[in-house]
Formats: sequence, structure tokens, C-alpha cells
Amino acid sequence: MKIDLISDTVSKPTKEMLQAIVNADVGDDVFKMDPTVNQLQEKGARLFGMEDALFFPSGTMANQTAIKLHTQPGDKLICDKYAHVYNYEGGGAAFNSGVTCKLIDGNRGMFTAEQLQGALAGRSDIHVPYSRLVCIENTTNKGGGACWEFSELEKINKIAVENNVAFHLDGARLFNALVAKNETPEQYGQLFDTISICLSKGLGAPVGSLLLGSKAHIAKALRIRKLLGGAMRQVGFLAAAGIYALDNHVERLTEDHQRAVEIGEVLKAVSYVTKIEPIETNIIIFYVDEKIGANTFIQKMKEKNILLTPMGEGRIRIVTHLDYTNNMHEVLLNELKNF
Repeated sequence: MKIDLISDTVSKPTKEMLQAIVNADVGDDVFKMDPTVNQLQEKGARLFGMEDALFFPSGTMANQTAIKLHTQPGDKLICDKYAHVYNYEGGGAAFNSGVTCKLIDGNRGMFTAEQLQGALAGRSDIHVPYSRLVCIENTTNKGGGACWEFSELEKINKIAVENNVAFHLDGARLFNALVAKNETPEQYGQLFDTISICLSKGLGAPVGSLLLGSKAHIAKALRIRKLLGGAMRQVGFLAAAGIYALDNHVERLTEDHQRAVEIGEVLKAVSYVTKIEPIETNIIIFYVDEKIGANTFIQKMKEKNILLTPMGEGRIRIVTHLDYTNNMHEVLLNELKNF
């Protein structure tokens, strides 16, 4: 039995989701004639109380499209030093949009309104780029699945509005945050100019993300998606999986969170673990004794058919997900206790 905890992207469609895919009514989405894609987009927009939505093949493309529609070459994007748009999207902000990134030294991928105010302050003459966009990520990947405090996001929104700066949410794991913090999609729809949500992580769809925004933003995003090569044809088969995921896989995220907490409790009790980041959702980040080393630990676990992820700087990541069963959970806990 292989226990793959590299990411929540490794899960496969359930039998019920596969049935929804097979039964999907499809058309040519480039001509906006795929009814299932249209249904998913309408469902996503309605869920967040936003005007419109657009289906993308990946979260990275959705984020990169948002950056491009909010900026011009030479502008500045402000984000945390741990942000996915800066660390894990291949330098796309520079390549696709010609923007520079101003990094804030936050805590576990989250900065404060006061820090943002400081990042926006200073000279505004021809020698410096215009600040045009603030990006935040919720939950934070590199920060170990941490959830932003909504009250802080409200303060950040106020500062962004006062400075005429757009506000984008990379919500790759937003539903984990919503479930963990007992928040609603509508709350987020009221704060952000654009939101990307991933359907293929904790929600368990095989492919796809949505970008949400105003009708004007999504009309512009449609053209940018085409320029980036993201226009698709009978993609309703994938959209059907997204609809099924939104209808059936949101509340079950609490199971992933509970298992993550239980893994954390075991890691706290063993002598070879030196530090564990706070666990709020489905991501566990921890450090092992330098005498063992992260790479050795990961390799030893791999030999037991347990797959984990190195995050650099001695950090190891475990991510619980839809395909991580109770049986796998018991095996993992025993292996960690007896390592």
C-alpha cells in the first residue's frame, strides 16, 4: 500500500465524480457553448456573490491572468515572501506581465495591514514602479496551511482601496480556510477584486480552477486566457467534476484537518522531531533532528511506501487529502511512532 502525502493534488476522482464526468453535457467552450462549463462558472460566481467567473486548466494560469489584468509592465505587485505567486509560479509575474514583486516579511505567509501600509509608503516619483496590486494566499502553502484572520483582511482591503490598489486572493485552498474558520464565500467575495479557487486540491477534482471577479474583469480575463493558451473545447467533462466537488466535497475537509491534527500530536511526542508549525488545516510542516536530516527521513519513509515532500531549509511537509484513508492513517501514525 502506497501512502502518498506529497500534496492534496494527488487524489483521484471518486466513482460518483467519474459518473458525473461521463454524464456531462458538453459543447465548445471557446464559443461559450459548453453548458456544463457555463453552469460551473455561474455556480462559482453565485457562491461568492461575485458577478462572473471563468474556468481555467490550472490555478497558476488563473493567478497569472489576475496579475496581468490588474497591472501593466513596469508595475509593482505586493505579496508575502512565502506567496505562491512569487515562489511557485515559475517567475510568471515577470515573464507574463513584466511586473516586479515587493515582498513583505510576514508570519507564515501572512502580513499585517500595518506592514502593507509600510510597503506602500515612500517616494512615488519616476524612479520607482507604481504599486498596482496586492496578492494574498489563503490558506498559505509554504506557511503550513495557515488561515488569515478575516478582520486583518478587512483592514488590508481598506488600505488597498485608499491607495487605489487592486486586491487579489490566491484561494487555492480557500475552502479549507472557510471550513476551519467557519467563514462564508460571500464574505470573501465582498473584499476582493478577483479570487482564484482551485478545484483539484482538497476538493478532489482532477483538473481546474475558477477565477472570480466583475463582468469587466472576466471579459478581460477571457482574452488573457486565450493569449496564454488556456482556451479549451469540450471541457465540460472537467467542469462536471468541479460541480460535483463543490456540491459534495467541501464539508468533508474537516476530516483532513482532524487527521492532520492527529499526525501533529504524534510528531510532538517523538524525540526526533525538533519543531512543528501550528496546524490549522490539512498541511503539516515539521523539522527533524539535524543528525537525521530531512532528506534521509523522507527517503527512509519512502522505503516504507510513505511519500512526503521536502520544503527546503530542513522543512518536511505532509498533506492530508480525499484519498488518505483511515487505514493509511493508522499505518502512518505507527511508522512515525516507531521511526
